[in-house]
Amino acid sequence: MILEQNLQLHRKDKKTIVYDVSYLPDGKAKPIVIFCHGYKGYKDWGAWKLVADKFASEGFFFLKFNFSHNGGTVDNPIDFPDLEAFSENNLSKELDDLEDIINLVSTSNSFKDEIDSEIISLIAHSRGGGIILIKSSENKKVKNVITWAGVSDYKERFLIKSEYFKTWEKKGITYIENSRTKQQMPHKFQFYKDFEANEERLTIKRAIKNIKVPILIVQGSDDPTVLEPEGRQLHKWNLNSKLLIIENGDHSFGTKHPWEENKLPNDLQKVVEKSISFLKETNK
Repeated sequence: MILEQNLQLHRKDKKTIVYDVSYLPDGKAKPIVIFCHGYKGYKDWGAWKLVADKFASEGFFFLKFNFSHNGGTVDNPIDFPDLEAFSENNLSKELDDLEDIINLVSTSNSFKDEIDSEIISLIAHSRGGGIILIKSSENKKVKNVITWAGVSDYKERFLIKSEYFKTWEKKGITYIENSRTKQQMPHKFQFYKDFEANEERLTIKRAIKNIKVPILIVQGSDDPTVLEPEGRQLHKWNLNSKLLIIENGDHSFGTKHPWEENKLPNDLQKVVEKSISFLKETNK
């Protein structure tokens, strides 16, 4: 198996995107899977490498990347050395990053002997779930889409009527502690302003209703971050989708960071196996 890490996608007037690819180098055209992390996430978090290994072993070309403003850097893509970039992130930038990654695999000569650029699947965790649903409604290159604990409504999470939101608006910035690194993660109010200016585009309900390709929605029943009703709501908005509830599953399906075992936790193993089966069936 080939693992190429920390490759760089340079873009004019935009931050560089760092990405990894995993695949079996057999010269056969492989369906492409693009994986997007969630809020306070990154491509090297937890057991994502083991996830990539599993997909690659099943004949997929698996690409995972850091959103350009996730707080990582080219030299240090793990954790959050660039909090200023983190503070400037927004949903529109993440959609733009994903578009550039899709264009990369669609046009790249680097992997042309190993990929089938006509079969591009998107998988994402948590906040990234909304991003890939929106992108799948826009980009006809996407053949199927899978959300893992994906959010259903960005606007609802702003808590616009709360005192917290009013203080954020007044000060122009707020901070949320990262429980693992203890960093104070800065969130500029521009994140909300971007949503407000692009609300129609960034409404997940509108996006998923317009998706014509196969959708798999995976949701843990005991997820404290994205509650089970959110997964069920996504399914109701597009009844052609498939809904998989992982009983007793949490937000990350049993994984954490760092993940030091050499195998996936049981729940994530089940999620990966079901996702692979779904892609193989819908890629036919």
